[in-house]
Amino acid sequence: MSQQVIHQMEKLKRQVDSLVKSDIIKPTDRLWKIAFLYGDEWKYWKKELLEFGFSMQDPISELLAVEGWDED
Repeated sequence: MSQQVIHQMEKLKRQVDSLVKSDIIKPTDRLWKIAFLYGDEWKYWKKELLEFGFSMQDPISELLAVEGWDED
């Protein structure tokens, strides 16, 4: 029985999706808005998002639309 490791960005995506479903944030909100929810962890997540080509001005819906996190 093998376990599949979930990519860190997939974890973030699931957390953000949960926040959207809870009406805490909207899919049309900009990515920078989640900085307020992640506090000290935001520096790490911002770096990861930037490395995947996101801008802090991108809507949250773009993060939620990603289907796979391939690192080439």
